[in-house]
Amino acid sequence: MSSLIVPARGSLTVGELEIKRSRFITWIGRADDGDAARELIGLAREEFPDARHHCSAYIHEVPDANRVGRASDDGEPSGTAGRPMLDVLAGSGLTNVAAVVIRYFGGVKLGTGGLVRAYSDAVSGCLESVPRARRSRSDLRAVTVGAADAGRVEAELRTRGFEVTDTEWAQEVTHVVAVEPGAAERLDGVLQAITHGEVLSSDAGETWTESPL
Repeated sequence: MSSLIVPARGSLTVGELEIKRSRFITWIGRADDGDAARELIGLAREEFPDARHHCSAYIHEVPDANRVGRASDDGEPSGTAGRPMLDVLAGSGLTNVAAVVIRYFGGVKLGTGGLVRAYSDAVSGCLESVPRARRSRSDLRAVTVGAADAGRVEAELRTRGFEVTDTEWAQEVTHVVAVEPGAAERLDGVLQAITHGEVLSSDAGETWTESPL
């Protein structure tokens, strides 16, 4: 996947609902992996140690593997809290996101359906205020040329809209160029044209960038 929508880095969005005297306090934050999600859940437990439930759900990407989704009912009846929260996150278009709903019981039981609605509404309502960012992947390509041609090749690439992210100077000069996934062939076509068929790029890994939405 070359583009993801994620909560803005460092953001923590807070919401609150009251249903039949029970308080549902929601935290939604960034979680690029399971450790970050568990850290957010732990912080919620520390902040609200006297709450009856700290239900949670999170989704995050794993490079070259399937997306991970986890949920916890934390003592609520099975399937009434964590899973509905996870379903709301999954339908939001966000990833690398964690939600914790802290419940202070108000003395009135809500029933299975009531709990599902309460935890779903707590997360969906809070999601409306989450600041978002687009996380985009670029492939990195190494372009190695002689020192005499380095400046001209870099200028030609920039003129054609390529992003040169780094340059390594040695006996030969290597420009690191960021391209959209699948665009290496276009880069090589340009290189062939400006070096008379002498230079092709090689794989130099990948990089991710983020921009606010």
